[in-house]
Amino acid sequence: MSKYAAVFEKEDPKLRYLPLAVQQKQIIVTCNYEARRQGLYKLQRVTEARRKCPDAIIVLGEDLTPFRNASKENYDFLKRFAWSDVTDMVDYNLEVLNPHSLHSSFFHLSRNDPIVGFNFDCSSIAGHVVPPNDFGIDIAMKQDLGGLYLRLLLGSHLAQHVRHQLEEHKGYSSTVGISTSKLLSKLVGNVNKPKGQTTLLPPYNVFGGSESNVTSFLDEHDIGKIPGIGFKSAQRIRNHVLARPVAFDAGLVYGSTKDNVKVRDVRMYPFMGVEVLEQLLGGPGAPKDIAIKIWRLINGIDTTEVACAREVPQQISIEDSYIRLDTMAEVERELRLLSKSLLTRIRIDLSCIRDNDDVSADNQGEHTADSISPSREWLAYPKTLRLTTRPRPPMNPDGTRSRTFNRLSRSCDMPSLILNLDESIEHLSETLVRDTLVPLFHRLHPERSGWDLSLMNLCAASISLTAASARDGAGRDISKMFKMQDLVLKHWKVADTDTAPVNCYSADVDERALENLEKKPYVTSKETLGGVVGEGGKDGAIETTQGCDSSWESDDEGPWPNYNCAKCGLAMPDFAMIAHERFHDFPD
Repeated sequence: MSKYAAVFEKEDPKLRYLPLAVQQKQIIVTCNYEARRQGLYKLQRVTEARRKCPDAIIVLGEDLTPFRNASKENYDFLKRFAWSDVTDMVDYNLEVLNPHSLHSSFFHLSRNDPIVGFNFDCSSIAGHVVPPNDFGIDIAMKQDLGGLYLRLLLGSHLAQHVRHQLEEHKGYSSTVGISTSKLLSKLVGNVNKPKGQTTLLPPYNVFGGSESNVTSFLDEHDIGKIPGIGFKSAQRIRNHVLARPVAFDAGLVYGSTKDNVKVRDVRMYPFMGVEVLEQLLGGPGAPKDIAIKIWRLINGIDTTEVACAREVPQQISIEDSYIRLDTMAEVERELRLLSKSLLTRIRIDLSCIRDNDDVSADNQGEHTADSISPSREWLAYPKTLRLTTRPRPPMNPDGTRSRTFNRLSRSCDMPSLILNLDESIEHLSETLVRDTLVPLFHRLHPERSGWDLSLMNLCAASISLTAASARDGAGRDISKMFKMQDLVLKHWKVADTDTAPVNCYSADVDERALENLEKKPYVTSKETLGGVVGEGGKDGAIETTQGCDSSWESDDEGPWPNYNCAKCGLAMPDFAMIAHERFHDFPD
């Protein structure tokens, strides 16, 4: 289910059993499963949705703040169930798994605490499986798959535990797919919705004469449903396979296609391969190696790594669509609205409560951007400001308008004024629109009139960490460095006191110090724990230092071991001792 609808259902549980749709402008951006069963769908016009389902409850969802806060809250909750990548957790539990007691197994959620985890039955996979039954995989075949079956089995029980905990403690249902790549996990997770989980069973390659489950599973999907294959790429591939332009359903911009071209049709098409895809999809402006990437996706190969989520986003984008936007006054008005939303998100997402401020963490996400800004500090800052528009093409002679997805963009350096937390959002927005965005818009559209925009987007990009305590930040917080300097520099600190050294002579001789002295011309002060070498010839007397003022022994705490000269008793580092011995060799 869409997280938008889930947030409203959590606030009012009665909505879970009613057709619910979320509206932005005059479009249904998402709806729950009960509404979908009654004919509603994404990107449907509100008027059409009301006509098809008069009982539908349509709520306004243009304010994205509750959805972003819910996403962060759920992410922080889910982080507690993984110490690193899930693959590492599965590998660890596979090592400690007891094969003689699979029905009463224990999944460890911590390396350091053996009691943190949950009990589970390791004799079968949790949830649904693809293919639909497990009859084709006997015990012998499971043992021949190099541990893949057991890894998927452990992953399925971890997913089930996390899903149940999320629903119990946060009230959100979820759907999960279990496989060996992001591509396969996402696709197989769509099989059993809502509130289900599905595991794609081995073999993933041709095994013992049987067909690969990956190939048979992917072949039934439409080419446009494969993650990583965009709308334009899928459209060009369909046109090539059908040998004609693809037909679209009437409706909004992203209408569905009437021609269903499956992955099998593309993969088995004569002469289809990397070379053909390069001719279809390559060219100026195309991503590098786009043909190889899509050919791998069609064959179920996805080497994309699961990256750790960043503490701050890589970019922050705000956009809006319009039925008609063709005057400069309207553009300036919309730029003010977009810039206010963008500046608000920048302050919320890229700043935090100062360490020395007594503000609870629970209230951190509930403030307005202006209310407590002086008590916040920047975690990161954006370097680039980008303005994007989507002009409508002119009308055709027959009164129709061609479909287009082309966008125009211009970028510039982000003005430093946005980093001023003491200024209000209203004032910053006015300055940003007047001094930066309007000139940027004129660079996009030099003509004063004649354009009609269907979309505008503002994006804060190239976000870099700043004043970070971690080494991956673009800057370092020098205030924290000064706070720690006493601790870091304590070994080099010189104490200025007026207390004279006390002579602590004793007739006792440290025998261990004498033995060390006979072996080498100088000894370390740590070796002469009972005394230091004094003057008095080759076998100089030993002067015990026990009971002396400890402030005179600070040299022993330095980064290098100190040594005492056997001739004069002077203490110095090891690297200086050779030069000091040469000093004694010079004639008087």
